[in-house]
Amino acid sequence: MPARSHSRDEFDLARARRKGLRIALAVSLGFTWLVAFGAIIPFLGPLFAAQFLIASSRPLSLVQAAGTIGLVLGAGALLQAVTATTADEPMVLLPLLGLFYFACFHAQATGRGGAAVFLLLVVGIMVPLLTVLHRDLGTSALAVLTYGIASGVVLTWLAHAVVPDIGSNDPPPAPLPIHSRPLLRAAADAVILLLIVTLCLTKDEWATAMVIPITVASIQTQLDLSAGARAAAGLLLVNLIGGIAASVAFVLLEIRPSLLSLFVLVLLAGLVFGGRAASLSASAKVYAGALTTFLLVFGAGVSPLPGTAAESFSTRIGYIVIAVSYAMLMGALLWPKLGATLPSLPVSKAP
Repeated sequence: MPARSHSRDEFDLARARRKGLRIALAVSLGFTWLVAFGAIIPFLGPLFAAQFLIASSRPLSLVQAAGTIGLVLGAGALLQAVTATTADEPMVLLPLLGLFYFACFHAQATGRGGAAVFLLLVVGIMVPLLTVLHRDLGTSALAVLTYGIASGVVLTWLAHAVVPDIGSNDPPPAPLPIHSRPLLRAAADAVILLLIVTLCLTKDEWATAMVIPITVASIQTQLDLSAGARAAAGLLLVNLIGGIAASVAFVLLEIRPSLLSLFVLVLLAGLVFGGRAASLSASAKVYAGALTTFLLVFGAGVSPLPGTAAESFSTRIGYIVIAVSYAMLMGALLWPKLGATLPSLPVSKAP
């Protein structure tokens, strides 16, 4: 029995390493490819690819890919239509965005949705900001989103082709936690995210700070204050390290600007953060968030939105500090009043 257990542990470790390598290859190849071809938001495809690869060790089937693309684009089209129609009426637009965020967070609080929750939150943040603040993109927010989700799916398939999985099935997924009062928890999370999105929509100097609300959403899907102050401090530190690593990588890229340098820098970050995100440890979700932070901050520096300039090192780090501190402070104010998270229960996931 001990020998069999030891063999199983080695198998799981080997599988996790291959998963981490797939994540690193997907984000580095995708970033390099999208920058080389002049993508408006080069981090979007790698960000989606990383989410898909972290969620499962198996490649997306055609049905899963079509369903995911349809879900994201359907939500994007709805949000773009709503934003375009109500852009001049914030008292209508903001409650509708809050309702969308509430639906996403409620799915999470009731143990449903899985990785789709964060993907939809990214859509719910990006589409209004791009539609309202960046009408000079030369293309619609939905077109940017389409290119991003399609490239993310292709990157996952390429990563699996280069580094195929071993074994026939994924290990049983960890049951998702269910909050004791999901309606209130979802409402609190929706308010927290809506406030920071509103700030970005109304303050001209934050027009390019898309990284802030997306990081806040990432923190909200990672952090559970019932885990204790030590876990919260660790989350803050790891996400801050992700932002610092991105800023340092951007400085190094400016010293030796080339696609090869870009590939190597993102590959290293993918191996460090993506490798840990692929592990079976309790901190895997936190490192997945750090990888998200790295892609956001590095992408904003490498290819700023048209008509804007790349932010300075201090500005990019400041965005991350603001996002993480804001999410944790607001969570500390609102979440403890809503009850603790129930023990993990086996629940069905939404496709």
